[in-house]
Amino acid sequence: MGESSPMISRRQFLSTATVAGSASLALAEDDPNWKIQHGRIKQSVVHWCFNPMPVEELAKAAAGMGMKSVELTGPEHWPTIKRHGLTCAIAGSHGFAKGFAHVEEHDECIAKLRSMIDASADFGCPSVITFSGFRRGISTEEGQKNMLEGLKKIVGYAEEKKIVLCLEMLNSRVNIEMKGHPDYFTDTIEMGVEICKAIGSPYLKMLFDIYHVQIMQGDVITRIHQFKDYLGHIHTAGNPGRGEIGGHQEINYPPIMQALIDVGYQGYVGQEFIPTIDDKIASLREGVRICDV
Repeated sequence: MGESSPMISRRQFLSTATVAGSASLALAEDDPNWKIQHGRIKQSVVHWCFNPMPVEELAKAAAGMGMKSVELTGPEHWPTIKRHGLTCAIAGSHGFAKGFAHVEEHDECIAKLRSMIDASADFGCPSVITFSGFRRGISTEEGQKNMLEGLKKIVGYAEEKKIVLCLEMLNSRVNIEMKGHPDYFTDTIEMGVEICKAIGSPYLKMLFDIYHVQIMQGDVITRIHQFKDYLGHIHTAGNPGRGEIGGHQEINYPPIMQALIDVGYQGYVGQEFIPTIDDKIASLREGVRICDV
């Protein structure tokens, strides 16, 4: 691909090298003063991927490059984020280990969701994440029935507070911590959308994680168009490995971002890759640049 390619410029190129048997990335070029140029995609960054970096440091860097949010941080961090002119695009809740696929977990999940819905409404955070939890031997039919039963108990409260619940689909194929979740119940977008359709509320949508969709099914752009009405939030990461989203991995992000624009998506895109280089802010800047179509 030449320098004139509209897809990945030389400034966006990530070179790869093999060190001690693992992939080590080096940014070909980085401009610490670069800022978002187009802004047609509202970009956010997920804090846990940058641990142990303090929220203050990440928020300052995100604001400096023109991002809109640092997400999945607790309410105790929201004043810090706001001080840098940012919001929290989506709030955490009960975590993925428990969820609505099991009746005995409903009360705990609902209590946590109500608390985070209240906090989000007070602060101005538009969305709260939720999960199905793991299958643990239940049938698909039983799990879906349980999810409908549980989510119906909380979606009305989300509607009242005007907070969108985003059900995240996770891949069940990769057996590496925080890169995959074997036995996770809602492991396809189709299953999640079925739940959303059955609930029938505009305040229950999908967290469409491009990395997880790619691993389970692929056809990312096709699914964006197919399920455009159910897109509540977007996450990114490179595959394989959940690292940076540049040219070393298989997902071509610029046309995926264009597809989101084409279907009229107005929500946030959260950068949720795990940096593999020492300069994590430079790594983030590269991902933000790639998605600024």
